[in-house]
Amino acid sequence: MSGHSSKPTVGALPDATADSPLAPVALTKLVWALFAASVAVLFARVRLGGAWEVPGVVAVDGLTVLLWVVVTFFSGIVHSYSRRYMAGSRHETGFFATVFGFTVAVMALVAANHVALFWLFWLAMGLAMAKLIGIIDGWKQAQAAASVARRYFLASSAFLGVALAALWWATGATTVSGIAAAADGLGGAAWLVACVALVLAAMIQSALVPFHGWLLSSMTAPTPASALMHAGFVNAGGILLLRFAPVVTLDATLMLGIVAVGATSALLGKLLKNVQTDVKSELGCSTIGQMGFMIMQAGLGFFGAAITHLILHGFYKAYHFLGAGGQVEQTAPTAHDAHETGVAGAAVIVVTGLAGGALFAALTGKGTHLDSGLLLVAFVVLTTLHAARNVVAHAALPATARYGAVPLVFLPAITVYALAYESISSVLSGLPVVEAPAELSALHALVAGVFLAVYVAIELGVHKRSRRLYVALLNASQPASPTVLTTTEEYNEY
Repeated sequence: MSGHSSKPTVGALPDATADSPLAPVALTKLVWALFAASVAVLFARVRLGGAWEVPGVVAVDGLTVLLWVVVTFFSGIVHSYSRRYMAGSRHETGFFATVFGFTVAVMALVAANHVALFWLFWLAMGLAMAKLIGIIDGWKQAQAAASVARRYFLASSAFLGVALAALWWATGATTVSGIAAAADGLGGAAWLVACVALVLAAMIQSALVPFHGWLLSSMTAPTPASALMHAGFVNAGGILLLRFAPVVTLDATLMLGIVAVGATSALLGKLLKNVQTDVKSELGCSTIGQMGFMIMQAGLGFFGAAITHLILHGFYKAYHFLGAGGQVEQTAPTAHDAHETGVAGAAVIVVTGLAGGALFAALTGKGTHLDSGLLLVAFVVLTTLHAARNVVAHAALPATARYGAVPLVFLPAITVYALAYESISSVLSGLPVVEAPAELSALHALVAGVFLAVYVAIELGVHKRSRRLYVALLNASQPASPTVLTTTEEYNEY
């Protein structure tokens, strides 16, 4: 029996009562107050523009205030949800203190300008998440999972430290903004070391292949902590690449490499998801794939699109994790594959995708030139169309009705995506680099062609015909063996 569900069904837990510890109540109110303050700061930032800073220490720019709003909102939801989920647990106060501490660390990270502060809060963010994964101290599988995650996060922090040290040595700047200002003069071995280290740090934190093991081993975390992890923590890779966009965009080959790295995770995450048998692991593999798409968008030079993707994915994944218990109760096996697509269905999907791509291009202006914007539109269409098909597939509709339902769900969804992208890009407009589209090359065409061919093959279920591939995928998606609960008697929180 797989033991990757860390808590009984939410509905079976007692309601929070008046004699609950005071810390959860106080911290929940405080985090919602931070959300309200962040919204106010965002509106002030939109009206006044510019960056507010303490020179050499912190800088509050568009990315800072946008992520403050997003992070405090997700944290507020998790705090509120956990009031009932963690009620009666002896780890309740520690859980709330750690979630709040994680929230503060992320808020400080996105405001930090001095490289030492940036590194310190990156490290603190990882250590707080590792503690949440192993919050139940009497459960040896949870402690093993926390240990796995902590090793990955320390490695990520080490790579980031190497990158920051190399950039400081090459530029003499001790601030993120100073490095960005001096980026045009970078080159040589120091720049290459910094870029490779930055990409590796981003890959580990965002659980991209082959560093996805910590995420698949983290299912011992309480479900609200998993929601915070998948809706917020894994987004750090995209944030890191945007902060250092002036550094990584100097070389087209490096950017193409980032696209290839993201494409690999996007495809493998989708394949790994197909062999999962429990809800949380399936959602975890979905996150691996979606973070791949986010990194691809950054590699194409559209950092605003990457931030848009991570925010929209955060809402999507937080909803699904917090509703995971209900999904277990309501899902039942069916006699046929709900995603099976005939010729008529394929035709509808192709026409719908083309219409959605044209709509996205018209609303954003991307994809109207022979540059990487064309690939951006294609990837946005793929991700949004896939989400729309999932929604329709789980609806109680006859097969013929699903053909018409897909465009009815997809076209409004891609419209929302485009409008969110435009709004978020306007908030980020003061950053040194928000967009750096590249000219299309033969290598871009090769990566896109291979990606599309494999993606279509997965959609058609070609991979299901190989038992060897199935076994390989199943093995690749296994958590670290010490983190697996094999008998329920081994789990006793009390």
